[in-house]
Amino acid sequence: MMLHSCSSRDLGHETLQQHFFSPSKLHILHSPFKHGVFIGFYNLHNQSFSRRRHTPQLCTVAIDQSFDRGVKPSHAQKQNPRGGPRVSVGFKLQCNSKASILPAKSCSVVNGRKKKYGGVLPSILRSLQSSDDIDKTLNSFCENLNPKEQTVILKDQSSSWERVIRVFEFFKSQKEYVSNVIHYNIVLRALGRAQKWDELRLCWIEMANNGVLPTNNTYGMLVDVYGKAGLVKESLMWIKHMRLRGIFPDEVTMTTIVRVLKDAGEFDRADRFYKDWCIGRVELDDLELDSMVDVESGYGSAPVSFKHFLSTELFKTGGRNPTPRNVVSFDTENSVRKPKLTSTYNTLIDLYGKAGRLKDAANVFAEMLKSGVAMDTITFNTMIYTCGSHGLLSEAESLLNKMEERRISPDTKTYNIFLSLYADAGNIDAALMCYRKIREVGLFPDIVTHRAVLHILCQRNMVRGVEAVMEEMDKSGLHIDEHSVPGIIKLYVNEGLLDHAKFFLKKCQLDGGLSSKTLAAILDAYAEKGLWAEAEAVFHGKKDWAGQKKGVVEYNIMIKAYGNAKLYDKAFSLFKGMRNHGTWPDECTYNSLVQMFAGGDLVNQAVDLLAEMQGAGFKPQCMTFSSVIASYIHLGQLSDAVGIYEEMEKAGVKPNEVVYGSLINGFAETGQIEEALQYYRMMGKHGLSANQIVLTSLIKAYSKIGCLEAAKTVYEKMKDMDSGPDVVASNSMISLYSDLGMVTEAESVFNSLRDKGQADGVSFAVMMSLYKSMGMLDEAIDVAEEMKQSGLLRDVISYNQVMTCYATNGQLRECGELLHEMITRKLWPDGGTFKVLFTVLKKGSFPVEAVRQLESSCQEGKHYAKEAVITSVFSVVGLHALALKSCESFIKAEVVLDSFVYNVAIYAFKSAGQNDRALNTFMKMLDQDLEPDLVTCINLVGCYGKAGLVEGVKKIHSQLKHGGFEPNESLFKAIIDAYRNANRKDLAEQASQEMRIALEPQEHSDSELQDDQQHSDSELGEDQQHSDSELQEDYDESFLSL
Repeated sequence: MMLHSCSSRDLGHETLQQHFFSPSKLHILHSPFKHGVFIGFYNLHNQSFSRRRHTPQLCTVAIDQSFDRGVKPSHAQKQNPRGGPRVSVGFKLQCNSKASILPAKSCSVVNGRKKKYGGVLPSILRSLQSSDDIDKTLNSFCENLNPKEQTVILKDQSSSWERVIRVFEFFKSQKEYVSNVIHYNIVLRALGRAQKWDELRLCWIEMANNGVLPTNNTYGMLVDVYGKAGLVKESLMWIKHMRLRGIFPDEVTMTTIVRVLKDAGEFDRADRFYKDWCIGRVELDDLELDSMVDVESGYGSAPVSFKHFLSTELFKTGGRNPTPRNVVSFDTENSVRKPKLTSTYNTLIDLYGKAGRLKDAANVFAEMLKSGVAMDTITFNTMIYTCGSHGLLSEAESLLNKMEERRISPDTKTYNIFLSLYADAGNIDAALMCYRKIREVGLFPDIVTHRAVLHILCQRNMVRGVEAVMEEMDKSGLHIDEHSVPGIIKLYVNEGLLDHAKFFLKKCQLDGGLSSKTLAAILDAYAEKGLWAEAEAVFHGKKDWAGQKKGVVEYNIMIKAYGNAKLYDKAFSLFKGMRNHGTWPDECTYNSLVQMFAGGDLVNQAVDLLAEMQGAGFKPQCMTFSSVIASYIHLGQLSDAVGIYEEMEKAGVKPNEVVYGSLINGFAETGQIEEALQYYRMMGKHGLSANQIVLTSLIKAYSKIGCLEAAKTVYEKMKDMDSGPDVVASNSMISLYSDLGMVTEAESVFNSLRDKGQADGVSFAVMMSLYKSMGMLDEAIDVAEEMKQSGLLRDVISYNQVMTCYATNGQLRECGELLHEMITRKLWPDGGTFKVLFTVLKKGSFPVEAVRQLESSCQEGKHYAKEAVITSVFSVVGLHALALKSCESFIKAEVVLDSFVYNVAIYAFKSAGQNDRALNTFMKMLDQDLEPDLVTCINLVGCYGKAGLVEGVKKIHSQLKHGGFEPNESLFKAIIDAYRNANRKDLAEQASQEMRIALEPQEHSDSELQDDQQHSDSELGEDQQHSDSELQEDYDESFLSL
């Protein structure tokens, strides 16, 4: 058997680990935890180091038939498979098959059942258990009991300290009763376990007044109850008191003291106490703590708490009649002793395992074997956990085999430990096999078993497994442990099984209700998923439970749930009403509310709450002040942000990097470089190093004022940082270079970002804008294509950027395809998009009059105006299927449509070659009493021409000649094209001559079209810059919130 290195966690921890079992015992697998060495290296302390490196020697302990210990060198060194620090110790236990078997120690308690008594005791005990009238039972049966029988009855009442006191008072009232230390020990233990320190003090004083002197058992018991109550300092004071009385701790008391120190994490102190005890010495000075009260003077170096005061009174009283020093045997104090009890060795193994001193743990285990001290289940459980929790699962499995060889049966805790170890190693199958194995070997899962297996199943979202375990528990009449409830609720919530969660919670409430802490965890499970209504139902449902008041943690979580859903009014209302229900807000309540309101830009409410918080005596966190400062900066109220900063300093709260970063960024955004630099210098004075966020803000500040050299200096400084400049800083530099027309420098930064895979939408957008402004359209298109292929088109602004680039370069069909992609991804075009679309229509030979009609309709916000624009774009760029599909959406609408909508539909049908549908749409327009306008006639002429309906063309031509319409170039051109499509070139030539004559006075006509086109390109360029600005602002906003 081999043992490796271990970590400090409590036995029976509720998580799980790796491997599985054969039907009879745990099966040893070829796991990643290969056999290695346990408990480290023997360091060669008193030898000088030679030039070549020493190989550490591993200590191995072999156990033969007589359990003699031998040392063998080992040449393998095992690395901790968990990746943690290796422990420089090594230990190997070997048991050959002929090893003698030492029986486990016998115990008077078998399978948890108490020893049976004869005589009248059974009937008295039954009467006391079944009757509420203790005095009547005592008067009837307990007047003539001997001290031993009285002791049995007292012990049997230990589950209730009130009953112990009443029985003890009855015994003392008996005429023949003689006070004895055993009875007082029972009473003191019951009071200590119930943490009734005042009653314990009175009992101790009475004990001293009655001349009953405490024994080793008394002190050991007092150390135990105080230690378990978390009063480690007080428990140590009992040690000094017993030494003042001349009592040297026996082995049981020593073990108790070591256990208390171990549980308090005082591993070295516990080790020193044990070793001193072994040589007959107890160093009291080493046990003194800074805040302890001096026993003799009653004064200490720190304020004395109420519990310290009680302890001090106890010591003064108990010290009235100290045992003379000469009563204690000299041999008792100074003789060398070795522990003989199994429980002592178990405690020492656990101590060294938790302290990470694996060599010492192995030595204790080996010494136990050598001394012939009987091992028990606890011994092996402790060693198994010590090995397994340090990643030495193979050794843990070997220990289980040796355990069975020594005829020591594993208990439920043994399997719980393996269940936890396997789960932590990720072997869920083996962990679940452990769970099933418990019943197979005739044992029963306990509360720790169920808690552990439910925990691991919930962590891995195994709903069916959780429900199977719960069903099995239900069949056995077992209730779900309260600690498991939040995990199961969270599992159901994460899986969307809200009805299951509701039913399960109701069942748990019927089984006995839940504590405030558990309910808070349940509320948090809902709050994390934004399910405020479900959380609210749980929160308000508690009023139906008799006698239960909501705790402040529940209120805090519910406020958080409202805040996540941005229901600020509900959160504030709940806060204002909590006092009426007997619950007062704490520091966490105020911090959450202030941060919530600040994050929602409700800065006035946040400031009011901040003042109320300070008035209530609470000190706001740095994050709370920071959130208010960030909110003011986001709203552009820099002076108010500075005021909060000054208030923060007055309150004694030290600003951190986030606070300074917000202020620097706020001033940088507005171009106030001097103020930004002022806070940058203040940050250095407070000993804070500038992080990426702060330096990025400085670069932005320098970029705003065009200070290239200063920005480059900061950027170079960021390059020297481990993480290098972030994308926001790099984008700021690209933007600065772009503004200065420095193409090469901008390309250098952009290429660096692209090589690292860090280039984002802003990076590409700024480069496109730079290339376009420099007339490098091919490069701009290349960047646009790359941006598209990189999947960086995620919002409307980024789509607008690429569409602008395509439109400028005349790639109109690509614009239409991007428009369709936007709509498919449910990104509705904004104002910038429509500017690009109108440019596409003008460049796509869409009638100018039709473009103006659509522009006017959009500005007036008419129904289907935007849909009409989109349909027109699809038609112009040749995406006729999309255009016709778009037409259907408004042509079939049961609403009154404006003439511009019909015009677009006629154009779309005509462009797609569906002249019949175009003419039908025109007839429908007439049925709606809508007069055809100029755009209608332009579209109709096209339909007539393609259909060969020359008479229709002539009719509109005649209206144009005889003043039905003002002379219009677009209509003339449409008529000319229609005659040509109908093979009437003569009429086409005639119409051409008429157009020249009619438009001759309008010398501005041609230039007007050219101006329109130039204006369109100009608008598009302005839109490009506007989009760049919008995109940068969006990223700045995200940066500010960070």
